[in-house]
Amino acid sequence: MAAVLETLAIPRASTFPAISSPSVCSLSGHRSSIKLPQSRGLKIQSVRVTGSVSTSSRLVSRAGRIVSEAQDTAVVVPSVLDATWQSLVLECDSPVLVEFWAPWCGPCRMIHPIIDELAKEYAGKLKCYKVNTDESPSVATRYGIRSIPTVMIFKCGEKIDAIIGAVPKATLATSIDKLL
Repeated sequence: MAAVLETLAIPRASTFPAISSPSVCSLSGHRSSIKLPQSRGLKIQSVRVTGSVSTSSRLVSRAGRIVSEAQDTAVVVPSVLDATWQSLVLECDSPVLVEFWAPWCGPCRMIHPIIDELAKEYAGKLKCYKVNTDESPSVATRYGIRSIPTVMIFKCGEKIDAIIGAVPKATLATSIDKLL
């Protein structure tokens, strides 16, 4: 699902770092403008309105919305619930990395892309899952999760390692490489 960008604030050109190419920045009168590099990660998607069209909905249909094209290439790390914990994690033949997180946790949002990268890099060697501690409190309680994010690595149903906090990718990769 793509989110609609309500407001986009772009700082004045004077706050950008110095740019060596004179063709990139142009000044005209009291207003300044800057030509930003082209981004292929975002695109404008028009909003289609069906049925009767009123004046206010015509404005919405012209505005469009910005969506990320990168969503097609992202690895989706599946969620584990209390009911699926045994079959997906403990009975898995390959090593399993589990991220314990919550939607309100800022550091958890920082580590999500790192877990996605690791899931892609170790595909076929390691399974990656995430557990929302708000939705599955019994699993979090069973493993003594007191701080999030916490990343645990399991092998043959046993906890091998636990990393607490938003750590760099290299720290997680080192723990994974030790058991592979």
